[in-house]
Amino acid sequence: MTEMKNQPVVGRRAFVGGTLAASSLAFLAACGKKEAQTPAAGSGDGTAAAEGGTLNYYINNPVCIDPYNVQEDQGTQVEFQLFDSLMKFDFEANELKPLACESYEASDDAKTFTFHLIEGATFHNGDPVTAADFKRGWTRLVSPKSAVQVEYGPSQIAYHLSMVKGYSELAAGDADDFAGVTCPDDNTLVVELTAAYADFPYVCSHPALAPVPEAAESDAKNFYLAPIGNGAFMMKPDTKWEDGQYIDLVRFDDYHGDKAKIDGIHFGVQKDIETAYKEFQAGNFDVADVPTAQIDAAKKEYGTSEDGYTMNDKGRMLLGAEPSTYYLVCNTTIEPFNNADFRKGVSLAINREAICESIFKGTRTPADGIVPPGIDGYKEGAWEFSAYDVDKANEYLDKVAPMNGDSRGISMVLSYNQDGGHKEVMESVIGDLAKVGIEVTSDTPEWSALLSKYDNMDFQIGRLGWVADYPIMDNFLYPLFHSDSLGGDNKSGYSNAEVDKMIMDARGITDDAARIAKMQEADALIGADLPVIPLMFYTHTLVGSSRIKNLYIDPQKKAYLGRAELSA
Repeated sequence: MTEMKNQPVVGRRAFVGGTLAASSLAFLAACGKKEAQTPAAGSGDGTAAAEGGTLNYYINNPVCIDPYNVQEDQGTQVEFQLFDSLMKFDFEANELKPLACESYEASDDAKTFTFHLIEGATFHNGDPVTAADFKRGWTRLVSPKSAVQVEYGPSQIAYHLSMVKGYSELAAGDADDFAGVTCPDDNTLVVELTAAYADFPYVCSHPALAPVPEAAESDAKNFYLAPIGNGAFMMKPDTKWEDGQYIDLVRFDDYHGDKAKIDGIHFGVQKDIETAYKEFQAGNFDVADVPTAQIDAAKKEYGTSEDGYTMNDKGRMLLGAEPSTYYLVCNTTIEPFNNADFRKGVSLAINREAICESIFKGTRTPADGIVPPGIDGYKEGAWEFSAYDVDKANEYLDKVAPMNGDSRGISMVLSYNQDGGHKEVMESVIGDLAKVGIEVTSDTPEWSALLSKYDNMDFQIGRLGWVADYPIMDNFLYPLFHSDSLGGDNKSGYSNAEVDKMIMDARGITDDAARIAKMQEADALIGADLPVIPLMFYTHTLVGSSRIKNLYIDPQKKAYLGRAELSA
């Protein structure tokens, strides 16, 4: 999903917010150097876990906590505790597993998928969870006639279901029924696609594709602020999302799976990570993001997690790699960015290592392609031109505009939002490009205005980020580079018929290794064209308090609070 990490919350697909077939070990390897593993000061080493207690978790104000429009990581964090989708990707086991279903089957042509739901599961209000509830949840995501869309506007994440038969008619308001989703009985959900897509079960792991009870339509306003889910936690009775303040959840004792060990969660809303971290230091939060300037101090004070994802007595600072990429998007429809040699020269002139070390204290790693480590199919050095080589940069730029003194006579406008540390990154890029004779002017609108410029192709080159919705190569290549995504997440204007065919051919291959190999072929072609310029891969920068005995936060930043333990 387009990046929104630590951005002012706005409409979606501009961020963060997703991945698949990813290996936990590969994510760990992507973290770079680890600090010495020392117990955190005051960590309560050796203390026993206590049943119960409320965990205090920092979030920025969400865009939405209703599944129909969870478009960024803050709202998704809350919704993930409230709802179970059909599937989940277990990063620890490196395996896609059933969650709200017991099993599923795929047709030989990878166009029809049949899911068998867990029997006896209920919503927080006691209603049984049936196949019709999944169909209702998916329909309201797409249909402009649904009560929630009439009240709150269209979903920004309906694209997750764009491959399901009947999507176009439903999205246009020309149909009331989702033709490709049927319910032969209460415990069977059948999904028919318009084209082969072997990775579709991974899509079904997205938190937005959750079931909703009838109340979601009959009482859309209340449901929007106090969703009724089927997950391990429920909204605290007689409370709702207090906009800009807090969201309180409590354990759902009738949950069909393993019951949560803690009593509840208090999601405290703060406007920025700096303020939240001060509250954390004051003892008011148990989990918070660490501002870049304080990362080194936090590592020393709290100790570094051994695996990068688990907070416990051995280390409370998480630095695990995330399936997300920070990049520059080029407007390939205008000069000089329609020239691949120019794009290559720009990319080769940027010192990614310096950015990661000097600005981010080594907590991010230089990007060598659009697909990050941990995604099955990642290849080290996959994109030849996503490297630092000033001599080679000058060779490519000379083909477009030879150097005359200390200038090439080329000026370009770099668009970016200044918050969240982006200003420092872009200033480093501007300095690198000046060294190869390119004059750069900054364009710094607010985040929402910047997204509008991208959508209208009213830019030359700009900053973006992408977090995997589900850990598969397809989730990077199709939305960012396929011609069908033009006007959507394909902000570069890139269109290559050969790439389009490779991606669609790969989607229909049921053998995992063969499908990934075909995706790698498409990735290689995109890397040679370089419509975007990858800069770095993200990592966690989260810390936990001494109250936390054990907490796992996966590479997608989803906290498994149902498994969390607090110290006695």
